[in-house]
Amino acid sequence: MTLLISHPSFLEHDTGDYHPERPDRLRAVTAALADEEFDGLTRLIAPAATMEQLTRVHPLSYVDTVLGIRPPEGELVHVDADTVMSRGSANAARHAAGAVVAAVDGVLGGQARTAFAAVRPPGHHATPDVPGGFCLFSNAAIGALHARAAHGIRRIALIDFDVHHGQGTQAVVETDPDLFYASTHQYPLYPGTGSMRERGIDGNVANVPLAAGSGSAAFRAAWADRLLPALDTFAPELVIVSAGFDAHRRDPLAQLDVETEDFVWLTEELLAIARRHSSGRLVSVLEGGYDLAALAESVAAHVRSLMRA
Repeated sequence: MTLLISHPSFLEHDTGDYHPERPDRLRAVTAALADEEFDGLTRLIAPAATMEQLTRVHPLSYVDTVLGIRPPEGELVHVDADTVMSRGSANAARHAAGAVVAAVDGVLGGQARTAFAAVRPPGHHATPDVPGGFCLFSNAAIGALHARAAHGIRRIALIDFDVHHGQGTQAVVETDPDLFYASTHQYPLYPGTGSMRERGIDGNVANVPLAAGSGSAAFRAAWADRLLPALDTFAPELVIVSAGFDAHRRDPLAQLDVETEDFVWLTEELLAIARRHSSGRLVSVLEGGYDLAALAESVAAHVRSLMRA
């Protein structure tokens, strides 16, 4: 069984006209997953993450600051050049983190084997104390530390195939040898991190930067030759995936030229490793993807694979 977790508040996170991380992204995903082939999904409304859950990753002062940004209706606050908050953003961010927590509870509690959290704002660029890259809370990392605190899971892998490097997730992982982070990403590109030299405290970080135009062959080779073997060796008890689909060849923010079929291939490979080490337990959370048609197509293909697990 596969869980699909989302929340109406995600549409109330208003980033303003022409911003790429816009409510229409979630509408496209929701429409794609409304097809009858996805009737077998168990659909849940995301809870709000608790303060305890949020502060496992972020200092209380940071959480209070983010949750306290509630501009008047119709007005926006830029927390940096790219990251925007509206009246509904703080609530959406809290439910986005809560969606991943609920997904972790679902798979570790035996309700499902896999889960997809269809959220916004995304999370992998938010470090413990700095928002950015459209992200406010580090959703995947919050889910990982919840798995440890609430379920006693020790070895947790965070896998990131978004086209942008998830420096926020890596910041949480790199000091904890019981966590593992692996990423492919276009370089040079925002945020400018993710060198192969960044290896974490115990070799628990593995990055493969890819040049613009690399395409399917280089993307698959990076995972098959380096990242998947490292993940297999780590032998995670839980796999959490930052599923960004902006590496797609149609995405307007990057030029990695990956195809939808490449996301399917990687999803199947990750599920195979999850079956070997974590009883098939895998949680996926939406990150980037800014061409609406490519995003909808890619999410549908990804979730289709999760349902077959």
